[in-house]
Amino acid sequence: MSESLIHPRYPPEINARIARLEALTRLETTVVNLPGADVRLAVIHPASIDDLLDTVAHDPEFNLPYWAEIWPSGIALADAILKDPALVRGKPVLELGCGLGITAAAATMVGAHLVATDYSPYSLLLTELTCLLAHQPPPQVRQINWRAADADLLQRSGERWPVVLAADVIYEARDIEPVLAVLGRIVAPNGLVWLAEPGREHASTALNLARARGWQIESTTHTGPWPGGPDGVVHLHKMIKAPAGD
Repeated sequence: MSESLIHPRYPPEINARIARLEALTRLETTVVNLPGADVRLAVIHPASIDDLLDTVAHDPEFNLPYWAEIWPSGIALADAILKDPALVRGKPVLELGCGLGITAAAATMVGAHLVATDYSPYSLLLTELTCLLAHQPPPQVRQINWRAADADLLQRSGERWPVVLAADVIYEARDIEPVLAVLGRIVAPNGLVWLAEPGREHASTALNLARARGWQIESTTHTGPWPGGPDGVVHLHKMIKAPAGD
């Protein structure tokens, strides 16, 4: 049995979340450097995805536990937020697929009014934990399946989101239309979607479709370094929704 990460120096709100997660799987801690912003985050995460496969065995969507990995795209997006905080500071911000909470921690650090969402309730717990370990209040969290009808829960009361963050949300062909449809419904005219992805074919297809539907897209790259390797490029896309009536 692995050693518990519960520690007397942690406040109760951190240890309570660790205890809930350790009832599910083995945990370990990785220190993640946000290379361009000179910030270090302690990230608690499952020690192995293999231990989590039973949690999706009866899932009708069969969503594999991708959220349990430290992905370069989440680090790159967090880094970009810390280098250009004015895009999110003081604004209502929605994150699609919050994973382990690395991007969420960066957004809360610079004053975003964040709502973090994911399909997995364990991802939401880990996101809260990452923010607390970064000495930030955890964001509001919502368990959402944006491929299904409950994606409508992403909409704000009478308004749309001025900023949406998304890192590694398009893994498969079946993700393309649901993600674009959700973004089309929930993003305000002239609103920003800040998308990070490592050059997957399906993401490229989605971006081409978004351009054809009137989104303006400005793209840059981030080369890391990433914890534990491998080296690779992350593509960061600032997607601006067309004004109403266009």
